Amino acid sequence: MSLPSIDSFLSALQQQLGDGAVQVGTAVEARFHTDWSGQPPVAPLALVRPRSTEDVAAVLRLCHAHRIAVVPQGGLTGLAGGAVPVQGCVALSLERMNAMEAVDARTGLVTVQAGVTLQAVQEAAVAAGMVFGVDLGARGSCQIGGNVSTNAGGNGVLQHGMMREQVLGLEVVLADGTVLPMLRPMLKNNTGYDLKQFFIGAEGTLGVITRVLLRLRPMPQAKATALVAVPHFDAALAVLQRMQGRFGNSVAAFELMWDSFVQASIQWQKLQAPLAESHPLLALIDVDGKDEASLRDAVEEALGEAMEAGEVADAVIAQSHTQARTLWKLREAPAELNTQMHPPINFDVSLPQADIGRFAQAIQADFDARWPGHHTLFFGHVGDGNLHVSTDGATVHGECDAVEAALYAQVARFHGSVSAEHGIGLHKKPFLHASRTPEELAAMRAIKAALDPLNLMNPGKVFDL
Repeated sequence: MSLPSIDSFLSALQQQLGDGAVQVGTAVEARFHTDWSGQPPVAPLALVRPRSTEDVAAVLRLCHAHRIAVVPQGGLTGLAGGAVPVQGCVALSLERMNAMEAVDARTGLVTVQAGVTLQAVQEAAVAAGMVFGVDLGARGSCQIGGNVSTNAGGNGVLQHGMMREQVLGLEVVLADGTVLPMLRPMLKNNTGYDLKQFFIGAEGTLGVITRVLLRLRPMPQAKATALVAVPHFDAALAVLQRMQGRFGNSVAAFELMWDSFVQASIQWQKLQAPLAESHPLLALIDVDGKDEASLRDAVEEALGEAMEAGEVADAVIAQSHTQARTLWKLREAPAELNTQMHPPINFDVSLPQADIGRFAQAIQADFDARWPGHHTLFFGHVGDGNLHVSTDGATVHGECDAVEAALYAQVARFHGSVSAEHGIGLHKKPFLHASRTPEELAAMRAIKAALDPLNLMNPGKVFDL
């Protein structure tokens, strides 16, 4: 686009939204140039911060008419580079669209604008005597629109499912400014294609999510937390099966930590070792119930049976909320990765549940052979098949690309997914073929071409056209 045309476009943009909602060129704050992924920053042509769906539609109509790319941005906490601007684009931040529109405890529904933070939804749910089914470490910064766009997971997936399972309705603005009003509060609605599903997990490549209708869940009356030592991965699966057989969907979390992760967490956070001896694996288990004392007794009985069966080597059951919080502190080591690893090479993969242990062994053996002395941590939401792996780049001589290629080759060999919950964005795009066939990618491109024929919505993310 020629300079006069760009000037004309920017003038129209400022006239449409007002100067306070538009920043241009060097006036765009640096924080909008990238996200948490570590991808190189890119300065957008302009930043817009709309306050309403009508504003978003107006911006997209202007961008469509002038053939200007649009990169939607939420809390900028993504780890795959999905919110990093492209050259000459408009960065569209949803941070001012942060209205909590309605909370209905009777029907367990909440309607929010896309810029509302996850923590704000959680707090609104608790105030209504309910809970929201998704939780993750960036809760105070990440936004609901971004959570939906990346189909976020986190700690509650075992019990409640991914973000997709929490969404009853969406309002979305397409690339040409067309608004799709899909905020219908019915669980059953078989009226043709479920269009909202196209936008969940699409990372802003098909349109801009502006409003979301979410499901809430009844708040449990009691919770029991246990830290369980198991001798090997198959024993961990046996414990999970035993607990789910006993407590059903009341098993709210099953987080597995390999000893390398446990020792790093204790060192980095200066924690006291939770058990007298170290063990190959520790599982953090949360179980919901109606009465804390009787629930703890039932959990103790189930774990006692597991110990007799040789599935459990040791265990501790929290006797208070404070002790439960102390046990969960062990799992929070990922918050220290950026300061303790130089740099951290992070992976977020999912695998057939039965293969996770063998996958971790294969990665350990492969890395041992190629980078003796490497420091690699294994941990994750193993109850839902999600494994996180983090390697200290300094211990593999900075060969980050080789580490990624090696691990994703193993993901392909085990028929897993290169992204369990963080999305594809820019970072994982070169490896998407490991989890998607050419036919699947062709179908995805066909959907993109139908909804965004000019390729203006977050271009270059997920896959190339």
